Amino acid sequence: MNLPASLQRLASKRAPLRSHAGALFAIVIVAWGVNWPVSKALLAHVSPWWSAALRSAVGMTTLFVICALTRRLVLPRRGDLPVILSVGLLHMAVFSLLVALSLQYVSAGRSAVLAYTTPLWVMPAARLWLGEVLTPRRLSGLGCGLIGLGAMFNPLSFDWHDHLAILGNGLVLVAAFVWAVAIVHMRAHRWVNGPFELSPWQLLLATVVMTAIACIADGAPHVSGWAAFTGLMAYGGVVGGGIAYWLAGVVTRRLPAGVTSLGLLGVPVVGTLASALILREPLGWDVWLALALIVGGIALGTVPGGQPTAATPCRTDRAP
Repeated sequence: MNLPASLQRLASKRAPLRSHAGALFAIVIVAWGVNWPVSKALLAHVSPWWSAALRSAVGMTTLFVICALTRRLVLPRRGDLPVILSVGLLHMAVFSLLVALSLQYVSAGRSAVLAYTTPLWVMPAARLWLGEVLTPRRLSGLGCGLIGLGAMFNPLSFDWHDHLAILGNGLVLVAAFVWAVAIVHMRAHRWVNGPFELSPWQLLLATVVMTAIACIADGAPHVSGWAAFTGLMAYGGVVGGGIAYWLAGVVTRRLPAGVTSLGLLGVPVVGTLASALILREPLGWDVWLALALIVGGIALGTVPGGQPTAATPCRTDRAP
């Protein structure tokens, strides 16, 4: 049976769109993955307090410019204020600060793996606050991810006498849980404007809060090695921040949600590999085993039957 000519033309147009979206999605995954070693490298030039605040400021400026150029710059509406506060404070401020502080004591690759345990915490949080059912598949995914965490903290590979290492790993896990709370609230929120249109305003709030905290905790910023610092900040704020976030918005409108949900699991994989290549971080068997179990557990628990569930954090997956 032949398709009508109009449908054939539509199908022929969608094929290159999907192809281009796939290439853009690969760029997003690599950009966010590489952002982990970049965030670690920035700490050699500026304190973690100012690293988070300045990257937020650059990313905010980039997104405002992109929104203006694409005619998607809108003023926030009263109905969106709760989600601006929750995402701006919890995810973009608290998460970013905790990760920046943790990178002083934890390798970038390990941090990327631990931070992406967020979907595991979304499952029970969504059950508690939204009444979502924990199906056998979700429970299996959660169990697989928890086994992966156990692999990272087993006594054979983790030094439980290193208090700074314990602190750093704990900060990342708290950051992941905070991110999960923001995701659950976003799911429950009734959006007036779209998530992308609100993102620069959320970053504006996060930038103001983190800058105030940095001033109190660290005083004026002290930067060393301006040339390297400028390059790293440009990547972290512009490429891995605003541009990657904009491209992610384009991709999610062109690709099936199941594809983007699974594809974003490549971010911690790229982050781990990039950290080993760029920072020469040693990667033990525990990191690889944990990465496989955690990523596998998230895929199992959040994308049953090839369709994403409400626990999949497509909207906020990004680099630190």
